[in-house]
Amino acid sequence: MITAITCYLIGSISFSRLLTHFLKPGTELQDIELQVVGIEQSYKITSIGGNTVSMKLGPRVGCLASILDALKVFLPTLILFLLFPRQFYFLVAALAGFIGHCWPIYYRFKGGRGVSAFYGGLFAFDPIGALVVSLIGILLGITVFRKVKMLNILAMYTGGVLLVIPWMWLTKNNPLYLIYALLINILFIMAMLPDIKQIIQILREHGWRNVDVGMDQFPMGQSMSKMTARINQIFRKQTKGE
Repeated sequence: MITAITCYLIGSISFSRLLTHFLKPGTELQDIELQVVGIEQSYKITSIGGNTVSMKLGPRVGCLASILDALKVFLPTLILFLLFPRQFYFLVAALAGFIGHCWPIYYRFKGGRGVSAFYGGLFAFDPIGALVVSLIGILLGITVFRKVKMLNILAMYTGGVLLVIPWMWLTKNNPLYLIYALLINILFIMAMLPDIKQIIQILREHGWRNVDVGMDQFPMGQSMSKMTARINQIFRKQTKGE
């Protein structure tokens, strides 16, 4: 219980808000709207995290916010993993830090979506797993979902969280790891509900081939967008060659 409460309180620290307050006081991070490409409709971002900071203060500050959000979960989880490797307090720490990030007590339970916090916790006790699920998620977004542009971005951004379930099932012998993965996904879906509802509504109204929220609208996503474009060119060349 002490571990859960302490890690939740640490996870509730919003470095996105703190950095914005110190670097550009008075800047509003809530309810940022993006124009959906192809239709006259906006996509409202209701979370507070690295992406929203990058849109207001630039990619460097946004990246720093994401790193700090990962570290606030990584460090407590790593310490407990090293001190009590067989008692699994580190899984509680990773979960509690994730919950704190998504529903921070200091900010009326309005936080981020938890991707940085998730990777921070996972990397502390399974760095190989963190790298594998992240890379597979990106590859799925680039290949399988490349024609559905909104889902393309969603898969690249969130795919690793979903893939942690099969990863834990295939690589870990203890069921507690699988329970951790399932709980993380339930909490993640709960945190993502506002975004999921918007995406479903937009796709229903306008069709999945006609809409796009380009990653170029996120300063932190511009490099990933360039990488995606290059890989798509390779796939097109291979398809034409066949």
